[in-house]
This record gives sequence, C-alpha cells and structure tokens, in this order.
Amino acid sequence: MSEDTEPLVRRAAKRLRGWGGVAAMAVACGLTASLTLLPLAREGSDAAAAPGPGTGVGTDAGAGSGVGVGVQVKADTCRNPEASLTPSTEDGPSVRAIKERGKLIVGVDQSSYRWGYRNPEKGVLEGFDIALARAVAKGVLGDENAVVFRAIPTNQRIAALDSGKVDLVVRTMTINCKRIEQVAFSTAYFQAGQQVLAPKRSDITGYDSSLRGKRVCTAEGSTAHEALEENSFGAVFKDEGDGTKDDRDLLTVPNQLDCLARLQLGEVDAVVTDNALAAGQAAQDPAVELKGEPFTKEYYGVAAKLGNDDLVRRVNHVLVGYRQGPWQAAYRQWLEKDLPGISGPPAPLYK
Repeated sequence: MSEDTEPLVRRAAKRLRGWGGVAAMAVACGLTASLTLLPLAREGSDAAAAPGPGTGVGTDAGAGSGVGVGVQVKADTCRNPEASLTPSTEDGPSVRAIKERGKLIVGVDQSSYRWGYRNPEKGVLEGFDIALARAVAKGVLGDENAVVFRAIPTNQRIAALDSGKVDLVVRTMTINCKRIEQVAFSTAYFQAGQQVLAPKRSDITGYDSSLRGKRVCTAEGSTAHEALEENSFGAVFKDEGDGTKDDRDLLTVPNQLDCLARLQLGEVDAVVTDNALAAGQAAQDPAVELKGEPFTKEYYGVAAKLGNDDLVRRVNHVLVGYRQGPWQAAYRQWLEKDLPGISGPPAPLYK
C-alpha cells in the first residue's frame, strides 16, 4: 500500500466500523487493488461449489467447424458488437499453450460484491463471474480448480490481455463497438444497464438534470465515463490532470468500487455504473440506492486477446452448455436477491 493511499483506507475503515465485514472488506480491497495488477493465489477445493444442473432457457447454434480467424467488426461499421465466433472444441495455439501450462489465468475483480469478491470469512474468491471462470477452466482443462485468478483494476483489463498477464478477463466487461477493436469477446453472458447510485437522502433522481453541479464518480475506461462524456447533464465528473501524474483519482478512479468509498466518505455525490454492480453495492450499504432507471442496454462478455480466436471459440462452446442450467444456478446463488426478475441469459449472436 502506498503512502498516498493509506490515509484514505484508514478514513474509509473508520467510517465503515459497524457496517459489516463484507462492506469494509470490499472498500479496502477496492482502494488497494486498484494500484497494481495483483496476482491472487490459486483457489482450491474450498471455494464456492460449482453450480449444479438445472433447466435451460437459452438456445445456441451448433459448434463451428475449425478455429479459423473471424472477421473483426470495425467501430465505424459496427452494428452488432456482441456477435462472436461460432463455438468449437478444436485446439488452436492459444488453447494448446494453456493446456501445456496446465492452468488457465483469468483476470477478475476481487472487490465487487456478488460478482467477484474475496469472502472475508472463507478467504476465497466468490461470485457470478468467478463461477463462470471456473466453468471455462473445466471446459478447457477438465478441472474447475485449474485456474489462477489475477485481480485487475477496471482500467487495466485490456492491458492485462495485451501483455499476456492473463488469458481471459471475466470481470463485468461490457461489449461495445470501441472495445471489439481492442479485444476479442465471447458471446454475451449477461445483460446490464448504466444507472445512478446515490444516497437515499439525495435529491438526485436519476441520469437527468438533477446531476447538474453534482460530483459524479466513474471508473476510468468504463462505459459510464463514456456516457458522461457524451451527456453529463452539467455534472462534474473529471479530475484535473486526468491521466497524468497529477491525477487525484477522485472523480475518475482505477477501480469502480473506489467510487462507493468516495460516496461513503462524502467526497462525491453520486456514482454512475452498471446497475448489476450498483445493486451489489446498494446491498452492502443501506444508506444508498439506485436512482431512476437504467439508461443503456449493455452486455457482458468474456474477453480474450485479439487474434486468440481458438480460445474465444472454446469459451463460446463452454457457454453453450453453461446457458442450459449452470447459468441459472449461479444467478440464483449470487444475483437473484439483489437483481430479481431475470429469466435467463442473453441469447447468443454469432458472426
């Protein structure tokens, strides 16, 4: 922990006494994990059990023939960014390298409650994204525990793939036209939308003119920040010196959960983020709530490095089976309480 970060963590911990172990843990992890790419120890058999079988609701096309390179859609002609490569079980160079290593390395979050977080009592990673990452490891290597998790901040997801530090990113990563030029996505595994999170006592009513003059926090490189750049409604959402050594990381932060800490400390007035993540944060803190309605429709995908098409096809093959029961079991276990009413995963779309 750096000297600059330690006072903020101490202040957060002081404010959070009595809020419960999960909330305090999540804020501390969010503030510290954002500083670097942190290697996490491989989780063993003491992790959350894999989802059991159930009744499928999705339908998938048949497996593709081979591991040929797909045509990459460009942002200027982008129509359906969530369209991915057809599924396949054939091994290409990326899958062979993973099998030779014997471990799948996955970039995840360790501080997003219900999605990817370290259980303070068990000391293991849990959540919806963690369950999916384990299913992919089982599909590629035959063992759900043959996975190494690396905690990565929001603004380092693409860099971690480019550098080869991770094989995949399973971290509530939205598929969009800009990102498909930077990474290769699987088919969508979850639908979310951007929404405003603010204190219950706040006069903010949603993503509208009530944000004028308010200090709004987002994660660097997030779709929420891009939305505010297009229409901020007069909100203050940029730090002086953004992206430089003088960046205070107050309104634009490396890790999305840092925004919740800022909100709890009274340093910002609202947060804009995926409603799927915000629902988990509202569950941690009874003093905040989602305001208004989601103002976008977004899809999460598993991300791989551009060119690793055989790995994308293998992930899509895993998702074919995952949609037929395990997805529903994971949803019931991790998300249904805070995000009720979701009948099933998005239907896959192929190129």
